[in-house]
Amino acid sequence: MAAAVAPLGVALREATQRKLRRFSELRGKPVAAGEFWDIVAITAADEKQELAYKQQLSEKLKKKELPLGVQYHVFVDPAGAKIGNGGSTLCALRCLEKLYGDKWNSFTILLIHSGGYSQRLPNASALGKIFTALPFGNPIYQMLELKLAMYIDFPSHMNPGILVTCADDIELYSIGECEFIRFDKPGFTALAHPSSLTVGTTHGVFVLEPFNGLEYRDLENRSCHRFLHKPSIEKMHQFDAVYRPGNISQQDFARGGTPSLKLDSEYVYTDSLFYMDHKSAKKLLAFFEKIGTLNCEIDAYGDFLQALGPGATVEYTRNTSNVTKEEADLIDIRQRIFHLLKGTSLNVVVLNNSKFYHIGTTEEYLFHFTSDSSLKSELGLQPIAFSIFSAIPECSGNTSCIIQSILDSRCSVATGSVVEYSRLGPDVAVGENCIISGCHIIATAVLPAYSFVCSLSLKMNGLLKYSTMAFGVQDNLKKNVKTLSDIKLLQFFGVCFLSCLDIWNLQVTEELFSGNKTCLSLWNARIFPVCSSLSDSVTISLKMLNAIQNKSAFSLNNYKLLSIEEMLVYKDVEDMITYREQIFLEITLNAKQSDLETS
Repeated sequence: MAAAVAPLGVALREATQRKLRRFSELRGKPVAAGEFWDIVAITAADEKQELAYKQQLSEKLKKKELPLGVQYHVFVDPAGAKIGNGGSTLCALRCLEKLYGDKWNSFTILLIHSGGYSQRLPNASALGKIFTALPFGNPIYQMLELKLAMYIDFPSHMNPGILVTCADDIELYSIGECEFIRFDKPGFTALAHPSSLTVGTTHGVFVLEPFNGLEYRDLENRSCHRFLHKPSIEKMHQFDAVYRPGNISQQDFARGGTPSLKLDSEYVYTDSLFYMDHKSAKKLLAFFEKIGTLNCEIDAYGDFLQALGPGATVEYTRNTSNVTKEEADLIDIRQRIFHLLKGTSLNVVVLNNSKFYHIGTTEEYLFHFTSDSSLKSELGLQPIAFSIFSAIPECSGNTSCIIQSILDSRCSVATGSVVEYSRLGPDVAVGENCIISGCHIIATAVLPAYSFVCSLSLKMNGLLKYSTMAFGVQDNLKKNVKTLSDIKLLQFFGVCFLSCLDIWNLQVTEELFSGNKTCLSLWNARIFPVCSSLSDSVTISLKMLNAIQNKSAFSLNNYKLLSIEEMLVYKDVEDMITYREQIFLEITLNAKQSDLETS
Protein backbone atom coordinates (compact mmCIF):
# COMPACT_ATOMS: atom_id res chain seq x y z
CA MET A 1 0.00 0.00 0.00
CA ALA A 2 1.36 3.43 -0.94
CA ALA A 3 2.45 5.71 1.88
CA ALA A 4 0.03 8.50 2.69
CA VAL A 5 0.95 11.78 1.07
CA ALA A 6 1.24 14.69 3.50
CA PRO A 7 -0.86 17.71 2.51
CA LEU A 8 1.16 20.57 1.03
CA GLY A 9 0.95 22.82 4.10
CA VAL A 10 2.04 20.03 6.44
CA ALA A 11 4.94 18.98 4.20
CA LEU A 12 6.12 22.58 3.89
CA ARG A 13 5.84 23.17 7.62
CA GLU A 14 7.78 20.02 8.47
CA ALA A 15 10.51 20.76 5.92
CA THR A 16 10.78 24.36 7.12
CA GLN A 17 10.90 23.45 10.79
CA ARG A 18 13.65 20.89 10.08
CA LYS A 19 15.77 23.60 8.43
CA LEU A 20 15.14 26.00 11.31
CA ARG A 21 16.18 23.34 13.84
CA ARG A 22 19.34 22.60 11.89
CA PHE A 23 20.25 26.28 11.68
CA SER A 24 19.52 26.70 15.38
CA GLU A 25 22.10 23.99 16.12
CA LEU A 26 24.74 25.96 14.20
CA ARG A 27 24.04 29.37 15.79
CA GLY A 28 26.98 30.57 17.83
CA LYS A 29 29.11 27.52 16.99
CA PRO A 30 32.11 27.18 14.66
CA VAL A 31 31.09 25.36 11.48
CA ALA A 32 33.02 22.53 9.86
CA ALA A 33 34.45 22.93 6.35
CA GLY A 34 31.75 22.42 3.72
CA GLU A 35 28.99 22.45 6.33
CA PHE A 36 28.01 26.07 5.74
CA TRP A 37 28.81 28.99 3.45
CA ASP A 38 32.44 30.06 3.15
CA ILE A 39 31.31 33.66 2.65
CA VAL A 40 28.06 35.48 3.34
CA ALA A 41 28.03 38.90 1.68
CA ILE A 42 25.37 41.60 1.98
CA THR A 43 25.21 44.55 -0.39
CA ALA A 44 24.66 48.11 0.84
CA ALA A 45 23.61 51.22 -1.10
CA ASP A 46 25.99 53.68 0.54
CA GLU A 47 28.61 54.02 3.26
CA LYS A 48 26.05 54.94 5.91
CA GLN A 49 24.11 51.74 5.19
CA GLU A 50 27.35 49.76 5.04
CA LEU A 51 28.28 50.94 8.54
CA ALA A 52 24.79 50.12 9.86
CA TYR A 53 25.00 46.59 8.44
CA LYS A 54 28.49 46.02 9.81
CA GLN A 55 27.41 47.18 13.27
CA GLN A 56 24.45 44.82 13.26
CA LEU A 57 26.49 41.87 11.99
CA SER A 58 29.04 42.54 14.71
CA GLU A 59 26.27 42.54 17.35
CA LYS A 60 24.85 39.28 16.03
CA LEU A 61 28.24 37.58 16.11
CA LYS A 62 28.91 38.89 19.60
CA LYS A 63 25.57 37.52 20.79
CA LYS A 64 26.20 34.20 19.01
CA GLU A 65 23.15 34.53 16.78
CA LEU A 66 25.03 33.44 13.64
CA PRO A 67 27.25 30.46 12.80
CA LEU A 68 30.91 31.22 13.50
CA GLY A 69 33.99 30.63 11.36
CA VAL A 70 32.26 32.15 8.33
CA GLN A 71 33.43 35.30 6.57
CA TYR A 72 30.62 37.87 6.78
CA HIS A 73 31.08 40.88 4.51
CA VAL A 74 29.20 44.03 3.57
CA PHE A 75 29.93 45.28 0.06
CA VAL A 76 28.93 48.86 -0.67
CA ASP A 77 27.93 50.26 -4.05
CA PRO A 78 30.24 53.01 -5.31
CA ALA A 79 29.07 56.61 -4.83
CA GLY A 80 27.35 58.17 -7.82
CA ALA A 81 24.75 56.76 -10.18
CA LYS A 82 22.40 53.99 -9.02
CA ILE A 83 23.62 50.70 -10.47
CA GLY A 84 20.82 48.25 -9.56
CA ASN A 85 21.29 44.80 -8.07
CA GLY A 86 23.08 43.67 -11.22
CA GLY A 87 25.63 46.44 -10.75
CA SER A 88 25.89 45.53 -7.06
CA THR A 89 26.60 41.93 -8.07
CA LEU A 90 29.44 43.08 -10.32
CA CYS A 91 30.85 45.29 -7.54
CA ALA A 92 30.65 42.37 -5.10
CA LEU A 93 32.66 40.21 -7.52
CA ARG A 94 35.30 42.92 -7.67
CA CYS A 95 35.41 43.09 -3.85
CA LEU A 96 35.82 39.31 -3.62
CA GLU A 97 38.68 39.42 -6.10
CA LYS A 98 40.40 42.20 -4.14
CA LEU A 99 39.98 40.44 -0.80
CA TYR A 100 40.76 36.88 -1.79
CA GLY A 101 42.60 36.89 -5.12
CA ASP A 102 42.38 33.42 -6.67
CA LYS A 103 41.23 31.83 -3.42
CA TRP A 104 37.56 32.62 -3.96
CA ASN A 105 37.47 30.20 -6.89
CA SER A 106 37.02 27.43 -4.32
CA PHE A 107 34.43 29.19 -2.14
CA THR A 108 30.69 28.78 -1.77
CA ILE A 109 29.33 32.30 -1.49
CA LEU A 110 25.90 33.64 -0.55
CA LEU A 111 25.28 37.14 -1.91
CA ILE A 112 22.23 38.92 -0.46
CA HIS A 113 21.04 42.09 -2.15
CA SER A 114 19.95 44.53 0.52
CA GLY A 115 21.02 47.85 -0.93
CA GLY A 116 17.69 49.63 -1.32
CA TYR A 117 16.22 52.33 0.93
CA SER A 118 13.04 50.35 1.47
CA GLN A 119 10.70 53.22 0.63
CA ARG A 120 7.75 50.82 0.49
CA LEU A 121 8.51 49.44 3.98
CA PRO A 122 10.20 52.33 5.78
CA ASN A 123 10.57 50.60 9.17
CA ALA A 124 13.34 48.70 7.35
CA SER A 125 14.90 51.87 5.89
CA ALA A 126 17.22 52.76 8.76
CA LEU A 127 18.67 49.36 9.63
CA GLY A 128 18.06 47.47 6.38
CA LYS A 129 15.64 44.97 4.85
CA ILE A 130 17.90 42.04 5.68
CA PHE A 131 17.58 42.98 9.38
CA THR A 132 13.76 43.05 9.34
CA ALA A 133 12.48 41.33 12.48
CA LEU A 134 10.24 38.28 12.17
CA PRO A 135 7.68 37.21 14.78
CA PHE A 136 9.37 34.04 16.01
CA GLY A 137 12.51 32.80 17.72
CA ASN A 138 14.43 33.54 20.88
CA PRO A 139 16.33 35.70 20.22
CA ILE A 140 14.06 37.04 17.48
CA TYR A 141 14.93 35.89 13.98
CA GLN A 142 15.55 38.56 11.40
CA MET A 143 15.45 38.03 7.64
CA LEU A 144 19.17 37.26 7.63
CA GLU A 145 18.81 34.28 9.95
CA LEU A 146 15.77 33.05 8.06
CA LYS A 147 17.65 33.18 4.75
CA LEU A 148 20.57 31.29 6.26
CA ALA A 149 18.20 28.70 7.73
CA MET A 150 16.18 28.16 4.54
CA TYR A 151 19.38 27.69 2.51
CA ILE A 152 21.02 25.45 5.12
CA ASP A 153 21.19 22.43 2.78
CA PHE A 154 22.67 24.31 -0.20
CA PRO A 155 26.42 24.70 0.51
CA SER A 156 27.10 20.98 0.86
CA HIS A 157 25.52 20.30 -2.55
CA MET A 158 27.07 23.20 -4.39
CA ASN A 159 30.14 23.66 -6.54
CA PRO A 160 32.22 26.80 -5.92
CA GLY A 161 30.22 29.80 -7.05
CA ILE A 162 27.76 32.42 -5.93
CA LEU A 163 24.13 32.13 -4.89
CA VAL A 164 22.34 35.43 -5.51
CA THR A 165 19.21 36.31 -3.53
CA CYS A 166 17.20 39.33 -2.36
CA ALA A 167 16.72 40.47 1.23
CA ASP A 168 12.94 40.74 1.27
CA ASP A 169 11.68 37.39 0.00
CA ILE A 170 11.16 33.98 1.57
CA GLU A 171 11.37 30.70 -0.34
CA LEU A 172 9.88 27.65 1.34
CA TYR A 173 10.01 24.21 -0.25
CA SER A 174 9.56 20.56 0.50
CA ILE A 175 11.30 17.75 -1.39
CA GLY A 176 11.80 14.01 -0.86
CA GLU A 177 13.97 12.89 2.06
CA CYS A 178 16.69 11.58 -0.23
CA GLU A 179 16.54 14.51 -2.65
CA PHE A 180 18.72 17.61 -2.59
CA ILE A 181 18.79 20.83 -4.53
CA ARG A 182 22.14 20.72 -6.29
CA PHE A 183 24.03 23.67 -7.68
CA ASP A 184 26.67 21.64 -9.46
CA LYS A 185 26.13 22.29 -13.17
CA PRO A 186 28.14 24.71 -15.33
CA GLY A 187 26.58 28.11 -16.00
CA PHE A 188 23.60 29.38 -14.05
CA THR A 189 21.04 27.43 -12.00
CA ALA A 190 17.79 28.99 -10.79
CA LEU A 191 14.96 27.85 -8.53
CA ALA A 192 11.47 27.84 -10.05
CA HIS A 193 8.13 27.97 -8.25
CA PRO A 194 4.65 27.30 -9.67
CA SER A 195 2.72 30.59 -9.71
CA SER A 196 -0.40 32.11 -11.18
CA LEU A 197 -0.06 33.96 -14.47
CA THR A 198 -0.79 37.23 -12.65
CA VAL A 199 2.18 36.65 -10.33
CA GLY A 200 4.25 35.87 -13.43
CA THR A 201 3.71 39.40 -14.78
CA THR A 202 5.76 40.82 -11.88
CA HIS A 203 8.48 38.14 -11.82
CA GLY A 204 10.79 36.27 -14.12
CA VAL A 205 9.15 33.35 -15.95
CA PHE A 206 10.98 30.28 -17.25
CA VAL A 207 10.27 28.77 -20.66
CA LEU A 208 11.43 25.22 -19.98
CA GLU A 209 12.71 22.72 -22.50
CA PRO A 210 10.35 19.76 -23.03
CA PHE A 211 10.57 17.21 -20.24
CA ASN A 212 10.36 13.48 -20.84
CA GLY A 213 9.72 12.60 -17.19
CA LEU A 214 6.31 10.95 -16.91
CA GLU A 215 6.03 11.26 -13.18
CA TYR A 216 5.24 14.58 -11.51
CA ARG A 217 7.77 15.11 -8.72
CA ASP A 218 8.45 17.61 -5.95
CA LEU A 219 11.85 18.34 -7.49
CA GLU A 220 12.65 18.30 -11.20
CA ASN A 221 15.98 19.25 -12.75
CA ARG A 222 15.14 20.96 -16.02
CA SER A 223 16.79 23.03 -18.72
CA CYS A 224 15.52 26.48 -19.58
CA HIS A 225 14.99 27.43 -23.22
CA ARG A 226 14.66 31.12 -22.43
CA PHE A 227 13.86 33.44 -19.53
CA LEU A 228 11.13 36.09 -19.71
CA HIS A 229 11.36 39.08 -17.38
CA LYS A 230 8.00 40.41 -16.13
CA PRO A 231 6.19 39.25 -19.28
CA SER A 232 2.58 39.96 -20.20
CA ILE A 233 0.16 37.02 -20.00
CA GLU A 234 -0.03 37.12 -23.79
CA LYS A 235 3.75 36.72 -23.99
CA MET A 236 3.70 33.77 -21.57
CA HIS A 237 1.28 31.97 -23.88
CA GLN A 238 3.20 33.02 -26.99
CA PHE A 239 6.43 31.44 -25.71
CA ASP A 240 4.79 28.28 -24.30
CA ALA A 241 5.60 29.13 -20.70
CA VAL A 242 2.09 28.25 -19.48
CA TYR A 243 1.24 24.87 -17.94
CA ARG A 244 -2.11 23.28 -17.33
CA PRO A 245 -2.84 20.87 -14.49
CA GLY A 246 -4.38 18.47 -17.01
CA ASN A 247 -0.83 17.46 -17.96
CA ILE A 248 -0.53 15.55 -14.68
CA SER A 249 -2.75 13.47 -12.47
CA GLN A 250 -5.10 15.42 -10.22
CA GLN A 251 -3.83 13.64 -7.14
CA ASP A 252 -0.25 14.64 -7.91
CA PHE A 253 -1.25 18.19 -8.67
CA ALA A 254 -3.19 18.50 -5.46
CA ARG A 255 -0.06 17.49 -3.64
CA GLY A 256 2.18 19.66 -5.76
CA GLY A 257 3.31 23.21 -5.49
CA THR A 258 0.58 25.48 -6.70
CA PRO A 259 -0.99 25.88 -3.28
CA SER A 260 -2.57 29.21 -4.01
CA LEU A 261 -3.98 28.06 -7.34
CA LYS A 262 -7.24 26.33 -8.05
CA LEU A 263 -6.98 22.85 -9.53
CA ASP A 264 -8.10 24.05 -12.94
CA SER A 265 -5.79 27.09 -13.05
CA GLU A 266 -3.10 27.64 -15.62
CA TYR A 267 0.29 28.31 -14.07
CA VAL A 268 3.85 29.33 -14.88
CA TYR A 269 7.19 28.74 -13.20
CA THR A 270 8.59 31.92 -11.67
CA ASP A 271 12.04 32.80 -10.36
CA SER A 272 13.47 33.51 -6.92
CA LEU A 273 17.19 32.99 -6.34
CA PHE A 274 19.89 31.86 -8.75
CA TYR A 275 23.40 30.42 -8.67
CA MET A 276 26.28 31.11 -11.01
CA ASP A 277 29.35 28.95 -11.14
CA HIS A 278 32.77 30.45 -10.60
CA LYS A 279 33.59 30.48 -14.32
CA SER A 280 30.50 32.58 -15.12
CA ALA A 281 31.26 34.91 -12.20
CA LYS A 282 34.82 35.43 -13.48
CA LYS A 283 33.48 36.17 -16.95
CA LEU A 284 31.20 38.88 -15.53
CA LEU A 285 34.04 40.27 -13.42
CA ALA A 286 36.35 40.51 -16.44
CA PHE A 287 33.59 42.41 -18.27
CA PHE A 288 33.17 44.79 -15.32
CA GLU A 289 36.90 45.43 -15.07
CA LYS A 290 36.92 46.25 -18.76
CA ILE A 291 34.12 48.85 -18.58
CA GLY A 292 35.48 50.31 -15.33
CA THR A 293 32.53 52.38 -14.14
CA LEU A 294 28.83 51.64 -14.42
CA ASN A 295 26.48 54.59 -14.95
CA CYS A 296 23.15 52.81 -15.28
CA GLU A 297 20.92 50.40 -13.36
CA ILE A 298 21.49 46.76 -14.24
CA ASP A 299 19.08 44.08 -13.03
CA ALA A 300 20.72 40.82 -11.97
CA TYR A 301 17.59 38.93 -12.99
CA GLY A 302 16.39 40.78 -16.07
CA ASP A 303 19.81 41.53 -17.53
CA PHE A 304 21.75 38.38 -16.65
CA LEU A 305 19.13 35.64 -16.92
CA GLN A 306 17.48 36.91 -20.11
CA ALA A 307 20.79 36.39 -21.91
CA LEU A 308 20.82 32.68 -21.05
CA GLY A 309 19.45 29.56 -22.68
CA PRO A 310 19.37 28.56 -26.37
CA GLY A 311 16.21 30.59 -27.06
CA ALA A 312 17.59 33.93 -25.77
CA THR A 313 17.35 36.82 -28.23
CA VAL A 314 18.72 40.35 -28.07
CA GLU A 315 15.30 42.10 -28.27
CA TYR A 316 14.88 42.46 -24.50
CA THR A 317 17.90 44.75 -24.30
CA ARG A 318 15.86 47.53 -25.92
CA ASN A 319 12.80 47.04 -23.70
CA THR A 320 12.99 49.69 -20.98
CA SER A 321 9.38 49.48 -19.73
CA ASN A 322 10.48 48.06 -16.35
CA VAL A 323 13.31 50.55 -15.87
CA THR A 324 12.88 53.29 -13.25
CA LYS A 325 15.39 55.64 -14.87
CA GLU A 326 16.66 55.14 -18.38
CA GLU A 327 20.30 56.10 -18.79
CA ALA A 328 22.07 56.60 -22.10
CA ASP A 329 24.41 53.66 -21.45
CA LEU A 330 21.71 51.16 -20.53
CA ILE A 331 20.97 49.55 -23.89
CA ASP A 332 24.67 49.36 -24.80
CA ILE A 333 25.60 47.70 -21.48
CA ARG A 334 22.68 45.27 -21.75
CA GLN A 335 23.71 44.26 -25.24
CA ARG A 336 27.28 43.71 -24.15
CA ILE A 337 26.10 41.51 -21.28
CA PHE A 338 23.86 39.61 -23.70
CA HIS A 339 26.76 38.84 -26.05
CA LEU A 340 29.02 38.01 -23.10
CA LEU A 341 26.61 35.45 -21.61
CA LYS A 342 24.92 34.16 -24.77
CA GLY A 343 25.26 30.40 -25.04
CA THR A 344 25.60 29.96 -21.27
CA SER A 345 23.16 27.38 -19.97
CA LEU A 346 20.35 28.16 -17.55
CA ASN A 347 19.51 25.10 -15.46
CA VAL A 348 16.29 25.19 -13.49
CA VAL A 349 15.44 23.33 -10.30
CA VAL A 350 11.65 23.12 -10.42
CA LEU A 351 10.19 22.97 -6.92
CA ASN A 352 6.60 21.88 -7.37
CA ASN A 353 6.02 21.80 -3.64
CA SER A 354 7.15 25.32 -2.84
CA LYS A 355 6.03 28.82 -2.02
CA PHE A 356 7.56 32.21 -2.59
CA TYR A 357 6.69 35.11 -0.29
CA HIS A 358 7.66 38.74 -0.73
CA ILE A 359 7.76 41.02 2.33
CA GLY A 360 8.88 44.30 0.83
CA THR A 361 5.84 46.54 1.23
CA THR A 362 3.73 47.69 4.18
CA GLU A 363 0.75 45.79 2.74
CA GLU A 364 2.68 42.51 2.39
CA TYR A 365 4.29 42.94 5.80
CA LEU A 366 0.97 43.44 7.59
CA PHE A 367 -0.78 40.66 5.67
CA HIS A 368 1.89 38.00 6.20
CA PHE A 369 2.49 38.81 9.87
CA THR A 370 -1.13 39.16 10.96
CA SER A 371 -3.57 37.55 8.51
CA ASP A 372 -1.77 34.93 6.43
CA SER A 373 -2.49 31.63 8.15
CA SER A 374 -0.27 29.72 5.68
CA LEU A 375 2.98 31.51 6.43
CA LYS A 376 2.13 31.60 10.15
CA SER A 377 1.75 27.84 10.14
CA GLU A 378 4.78 27.09 7.94
CA LEU A 379 7.24 29.29 9.83
CA GLY A 380 5.60 29.09 13.24
CA LEU A 381 4.99 32.84 13.41
CA GLN A 382 3.63 34.00 16.76
CA PRO A 383 1.18 36.78 17.63
CA ILE A 384 3.40 37.70 20.60
CA ALA A 385 7.05 37.02 19.84
CA PHE A 386 9.65 37.56 22.56
CA SER A 387 7.61 40.32 24.21
CA ILE A 388 5.92 41.31 27.44
CA PHE A 389 2.18 41.64 26.84
CA SER A 390 -0.95 39.82 27.92
CA ALA A 391 -2.53 37.50 25.36
CA ILE A 392 -4.15 38.87 22.24
CA PRO A 393 -7.63 37.59 21.41
CA GLU A 394 -7.67 36.03 17.95
CA CYS A 395 -10.37 37.27 15.63
CA SER A 396 -11.24 34.97 12.71
CA GLY A 397 -7.59 34.18 11.96
CA ASN A 398 -6.60 37.84 12.14
CA THR A 399 -4.41 38.90 15.02
CA SER A 400 -2.09 41.69 15.87
CA CYS A 401 1.61 40.90 16.01
CA ILE A 402 3.99 42.04 18.75
CA ILE A 403 7.75 41.61 18.20
CA GLN A 404 10.38 42.23 20.91
CA SER A 405 8.29 44.89 22.64
CA ILE A 406 7.10 45.75 26.13
CA LEU A 407 3.42 46.65 26.30
CA ASP A 408 1.46 47.54 29.40
CA SER A 409 -1.31 45.00 29.89
CA ARG A 410 -3.87 47.82 29.77
CA CYS A 411 -2.88 49.13 26.35
CA SER A 412 -4.76 47.84 23.32
CA VAL A 413 -3.57 46.79 19.88
CA ALA A 414 -6.25 46.20 17.25
CA THR A 415 -6.15 43.31 14.80
CA GLY A 416 -3.98 43.55 11.73
CA SER A 417 -1.34 45.74 13.41
CA VAL A 418 2.36 45.05 13.99
CA VAL A 419 4.32 46.52 16.90
CA GLU A 420 8.09 45.96 16.93
CA TYR A 421 10.92 47.12 19.20
CA SER A 422 8.57 49.45 21.11
CA ARG A 423 7.37 50.33 24.60
CA LEU A 424 3.70 51.23 24.95
CA GLY A 425 2.15 52.57 28.16
CA PRO A 426 -1.26 51.79 29.69
CA ASP A 427 -3.21 54.51 27.90
CA VAL A 428 -2.14 53.68 24.36
CA ALA A 429 -4.67 52.43 21.81
CA VAL A 430 -3.31 51.24 18.47
CA GLY A 431 -5.90 51.11 15.67
CA GLU A 432 -6.22 48.43 13.00
CA ASN A 433 -3.55 47.78 10.36
CA CYS A 434 -0.86 49.96 11.91
CA ILE A 435 2.91 49.55 11.91
CA ILE A 436 4.60 50.84 15.07
CA SER A 437 8.39 50.55 15.14
CA GLY A 438 11.04 51.71 17.60
CA CYS A 439 8.57 53.86 19.53
CA HIS A 440 8.28 54.78 23.20
CA ILE A 441 4.79 56.00 24.05
CA ILE A 442 4.12 56.81 27.69
CA ALA A 443 1.36 59.41 27.43
CA THR A 444 -2.25 58.79 26.48
CA ALA A 445 -2.30 58.20 22.75
CA VAL A 446 -4.70 56.98 20.10
CA LEU A 447 -3.02 55.80 16.92
CA PRO A 448 -5.52 55.99 14.06
CA ALA A 449 -6.13 52.86 11.97
CA TYR A 450 -3.65 52.49 9.08
CA SER A 451 -0.98 54.59 10.83
CA PHE A 452 2.69 54.06 10.15
CA VAL A 453 4.83 55.36 13.04
CA CYS A 454 8.57 54.71 13.21
CA SER A 455 11.13 56.44 15.43
CA LEU A 456 14.82 56.88 14.65
CA SER A 457 17.72 57.96 16.84
CA LEU A 458 19.78 60.72 15.24
CA LYS A 459 23.24 62.15 15.79
CA MET A 460 23.16 65.87 14.97
CA ASN A 461 26.15 68.10 15.72
CA GLY A 462 27.39 65.44 18.11
CA LEU A 463 24.10 65.43 20.07
CA LEU A 464 21.63 62.57 20.38
CA LYS A 465 18.22 63.53 18.98
CA TYR A 466 15.09 61.70 17.84
CA SER A 467 12.62 62.00 15.02
CA THR A 468 9.52 59.96 14.28
CA MET A 469 8.16 59.47 10.78
CA ALA A 470 4.39 59.19 10.76
CA PHE A 471 2.02 58.77 7.83
CA GLY A 472 -0.51 56.29 6.45
CA VAL A 473 0.54 52.70 5.69
CA GLN A 474 -1.02 53.12 2.25
CA ASP A 475 0.81 56.37 1.45
CA ASN A 476 3.09 56.22 -1.57
CA LEU A 477 6.41 57.70 -0.44
CA LYS A 478 7.98 57.14 -3.85
CA LYS A 479 5.41 59.11 -5.83
CA ASN A 480 7.07 62.34 -6.90
CA VAL A 481 6.29 65.53 -8.76
CA LYS A 482 8.67 67.89 -10.50
CA THR A 483 7.39 71.28 -9.37
CA LEU A 484 6.06 72.91 -6.21
CA SER A 485 2.81 73.74 -8.00
CA ASP A 486 2.19 70.00 -8.43
CA ILE A 487 2.58 68.94 -4.80
CA LYS A 488 -1.21 69.03 -4.54
CA LEU A 489 -1.01 65.67 -6.37
CA LEU A 490 0.75 64.07 -3.39
CA GLN A 491 -1.34 62.51 -0.63
CA PHE A 492 -0.56 62.19 3.08
CA PHE A 493 -2.83 59.80 4.98
CA GLY A 494 -5.31 60.02 2.12
CA VAL A 495 -5.44 63.83 2.32
CA CYS A 496 -4.09 66.28 -0.27
CA PHE A 497 -0.55 67.15 0.86
CA LEU A 498 -1.17 70.84 0.25
CA SER A 499 -4.05 70.78 2.75
CA CYS A 500 -1.79 69.03 5.27
CA LEU A 501 0.85 71.74 4.96
CA ASP A 502 -1.85 74.30 5.63
CA ILE A 503 -2.95 72.44 8.79
CA TRP A 504 0.69 72.32 9.96
CA ASN A 505 1.22 76.00 9.11
CA LEU A 506 4.10 75.20 6.73
CA GLN A 507 4.95 77.33 3.70
CA VAL A 508 5.32 75.83 0.24
CA THR A 509 8.90 76.71 -0.67
CA GLU A 510 11.88 74.86 -2.10
CA GLU A 511 13.21 74.64 1.45
CA LEU A 512 10.33 72.31 2.27
CA PHE A 513 12.12 69.50 0.41
CA SER A 514 15.57 67.98 0.81
CA GLY A 515 17.73 66.59 -1.99
CA ASN A 516 16.71 66.75 -5.63
CA LYS A 517 14.45 69.80 -6.12
CA THR A 518 12.88 68.32 -9.26
CA CYS A 519 11.83 65.13 -7.49
CA LEU A 520 9.44 66.20 -4.73
CA SER A 521 7.84 63.45 -2.63
CA LEU A 522 6.78 62.50 0.88
CA TRP A 523 10.18 60.82 1.15
CA ASN A 524 12.06 64.11 0.95
CA ALA A 525 9.46 66.45 2.50
CA ARG A 526 10.81 68.19 5.61
CA ILE A 527 7.81 67.65 7.87
CA PHE A 528 9.06 65.52 10.79
CA PRO A 529 10.11 67.32 14.00
CA VAL A 530 13.44 66.72 15.74
CA CYS A 531 13.13 66.25 19.51
CA SER A 532 15.42 65.67 22.48
CA SER A 533 13.60 62.60 23.77
CA LEU A 534 12.17 59.54 22.06
CA SER A 535 8.78 59.78 23.76
CA ASP A 536 8.41 63.50 22.90
CA SER A 537 9.29 62.73 19.31
CA VAL A 538 6.48 60.16 19.02
CA THR A 539 4.00 62.44 20.80
CA ILE A 540 4.63 65.36 18.43
CA SER A 541 4.42 63.22 15.30
CA LEU A 542 1.16 61.68 16.53
CA LYS A 543 -0.21 65.19 17.02
CA MET A 544 0.64 65.83 13.36
CA LEU A 545 -1.32 62.74 12.34
CA ASN A 546 -4.26 63.53 14.57
CA ALA A 547 -4.37 67.10 13.27
CA ILE A 548 -4.85 65.71 9.75
CA GLN A 549 -7.47 63.23 10.95
CA ASN A 550 -9.40 65.90 12.85
CA LYS A 551 -8.70 68.72 10.37
CA SER A 552 -7.51 70.87 13.28
CA ALA A 553 -4.49 73.17 13.12
CA PHE A 554 -1.19 72.05 14.64
CA SER A 555 1.75 74.32 13.87
CA LEU A 556 5.13 72.78 13.10
CA ASN A 557 6.73 76.18 12.66
CA ASN A 558 8.75 76.13 15.86
CA TYR A 559 10.43 72.78 15.23
CA LYS A 560 13.55 71.79 13.38
CA LEU A 561 12.10 69.57 10.63
CA LEU A 562 13.68 66.72 8.68
CA SER A 563 12.66 64.57 5.74
CA ILE A 564 12.90 60.77 5.91
CA GLU A 565 15.77 61.09 3.44
CA GLU A 566 17.63 63.32 5.93
CA MET A 567 16.78 61.12 8.92
CA LEU A 568 18.67 58.29 7.24
CA VAL A 569 21.71 60.54 6.86
CA TYR A 570 21.66 61.50 10.55
CA LYS A 571 20.61 58.09 11.92
CA ASP A 572 22.46 56.88 15.01
CA VAL A 573 22.59 53.12 14.50
CA GLU A 574 24.42 52.50 17.76
CA ASP A 575 21.70 54.16 19.82
CA MET A 576 18.94 52.27 17.99
CA ILE A 577 20.72 48.97 18.62
CA THR A 578 21.21 49.95 22.29
CA TYR A 579 17.50 50.75 22.63
CA ARG A 580 16.58 47.34 21.19
CA GLU A 581 19.12 45.66 23.45
CA GLN A 582 17.60 47.33 26.54
CA ILE A 583 14.20 45.93 25.57
CA PHE A 584 15.80 42.52 24.96
CA LEU A 585 17.46 42.47 28.39
CA GLU A 586 14.28 43.55 30.17
CA ILE A 587 12.25 40.82 28.44
CA THR A 588 14.93 38.22 29.23
CA LEU A 589 15.01 39.27 32.89
CA ASN A 590 11.23 39.19 33.07
CA ALA A 591 11.18 35.66 31.60
CA LYS A 592 13.77 34.48 34.15
CA GLN A 593 11.74 35.93 37.02
CA SER A 594 8.59 34.24 35.69
CA ASP A 595 10.46 30.93 35.50
CA LEU A 596 11.64 31.33 39.10
CA GLU A 597 8.12 32.10 40.29
CA THR A 598 6.65 29.06 38.57
CA SER A 599 9.42 26.65 39.59
